[in-house]
Amino acid sequence: MPGSTFGKAFKITTWGESHGQGVGVVIDGCPPGIPMTEDIIQLMLDRRKPGGSSASTSRKEPDKAIIMSGIFEGKTTGTPIMIMVNNKDAKSRSYEPYAKLFRPGHGDITYQQKYGIRDWRGGGRASARETVARVAAGAVAKAFLDNKNIKVHAYTMALGGVKAKQRDLDSINTNMFFCPDKEAAILMAKRVEEVRKNGDSLGGVVEILVKGAPAGLGDPVFDKLDAELAKAVMGIGAVKGVEIGAGFEASKKLGSENNDPILPSGFATNNAGGILAGISSGDEIIIRAAVKPIPSIIMEQKTINMQKKPETISIKGRHDISAIPRINVVCEAMVYIVLADHFLRQKAISPP
Repeated sequence: MPGSTFGKAFKITTWGESHGQGVGVVIDGCPPGIPMTEDIIQLMLDRRKPGGSSASTSRKEPDKAIIMSGIFEGKTTGTPIMIMVNNKDAKSRSYEPYAKLFRPGHGDITYQQKYGIRDWRGGGRASARETVARVAAGAVAKAFLDNKNIKVHAYTMALGGVKAKQRDLDSINTNMFFCPDKEAAILMAKRVEEVRKNGDSLGGVVEILVKGAPAGLGDPVFDKLDAELAKAVMGIGAVKGVEIGAGFEASKKLGSENNDPILPSGFATNNAGGILAGISSGDEIIIRAAVKPIPSIIMEQKTINMQKKPETISIKGRHDISAIPRINVVCEAMVYIVLADHFLRQKAISPP
């Protein structure tokens, strides 16, 4: 399927479907000598696994990474790295009632229109299950960038209308929603339970913060760093909007308010989100992703069948109430992949 490859110097190709034998990724362009084991990959995969929060699906997948190639004696060899994860708890029969119906909010109808055929078992290639492969690739990119002291943090700034008022990074791993505001996390948990009882779902906002990115990453025209980051994050299934720095708030400001004054010590503010003219400035990079509600809900919805006849549908089964917080590590992984790609591209043009 076209569109399954991302990146230029650090290139990934993902494969697999939600209810197939498994999912995986081939990574090409990773430099040799990077410490890499299945345990290193597993650290990120475990953050995406089901069951980590009250908003999560009850599907139980161990998501054990299996390295098939490109690693020898605990280090990358510079050759293509293949990582696979077997599907262990797929229950395709649960989707049989919807095989001839188009689920509202899902890609069922557009896949059918495009290809004339679709895998209705959990959404097939359009399923969030595909993001397992992205996280595995992100773990490799992270290992490469760890040596460059580049760190990416993804956390929940809003869920179901509850907004975080604090950005305490030390609080992120102390609650199930990876929220930097402990009080907001408590309210988010209550909101999830309210919505669960009604058979509905929630959306929210994930913020991604990059620390330690050097100045000079990105290109000034079509391969702007902010454009590449936006594509990477927007390419995650549930994401419907991306902004950098001040984002849409910049449209309300005067130029004198939005410009970041430059001092001998650095930038006085960061409305640019760490990127100017498509090139990293050396300041912190700030990205926000608007995450839509999960479309699989128990509440009855109007739809049509394959013959375009009207139907009603109530989707039962094992579904998340929200893509947050499991999507957070996916956002983090995609940002790591973009940064690794542009770091290698910049290295290629740097003077010896």
